[in-house]
Amino acid sequence: MFFRASFFVLNLSKSSDMAKVALITGSAVRLGHEISQHLAIHGWDIALHYRTSTKDVADFEAELKTSFPDQRFYTFQADLGDINQVQKLIKQVVERFGQLDLLINSASIFEPSPFKETSAESLIQHSQVNFVSPFILMRDFANNASNGQIINIVDTRITNNTSDYLSYSLSKKSLWELTKMAALELAPNFRVNAIAPGAILAPAGKDQHYLEKVADLTPMKTPSGVISVLKSVDYILGNEDLTGQLIFCDGGAQLL
Repeated sequence: MFFRASFFVLNLSKSSDMAKVALITGSAVRLGHEISQHLAIHGWDIALHYRTSTKDVADFEAELKTSFPDQRFYTFQADLGDINQVQKLIKQVVERFGQLDLLINSASIFEPSPFKETSAESLIQHSQVNFVSPFILMRDFANNASNGQIINIVDTRITNNTSDYLSYSLSKKSLWELTKMAALELAPNFRVNAIAPGAILAPAGKDQHYLEKVADLTPMKTPSGVISVLKSVDYILGNEDLTGQLIFCDGGAQLL
């Protein structure tokens, strides 16, 4: 059972003929799951992408179909580390739904890679999943639709030069630069923006106490939480003049 969020949301999902369609990468788990659920609550049809979380995405699809029987939810498997699989994804979604209106690049890998210990393999893997695959999906979306919106999930780390997660940080910095280039290239038919979360969800093996410790180092002193990202998604979708912009959801961490 899903409950509508209490904050104000513009219902942008309905056109005169049918619901709009969103593809969210990494829909089965974590932030991708939360965004998918949020958009479903507000009327969107969802293409649920996953890599290996077969049971999670199947359970989620069934739950969505039960809660929203008048909407469409289909799953799409693709390894974002495999270019051949990525290059098929947009066409598969368009063929199944007949359209695509929104792409949210949420899926990513996040592994430690201190500067002196970072391998070429780590750089290539993070770049492929966090930057190259989002580019391919953005390109193919632009080539298979006449208009739409793209939201790239980057990270507050793009503003600093710490190198404990060097491969990850470089891939997200690249994705932000790509966001701006795509916004210029694809306007006025497509709007392209980005959201930079901070520590909104605890990593594997960590709990809420971890988030509170991280948040205590930020100006706002409290964990931003997923809802800050969901509000930012709503704002981007509702502001028709917004493109090439970045919204931070990090409690002010980018200021440090």
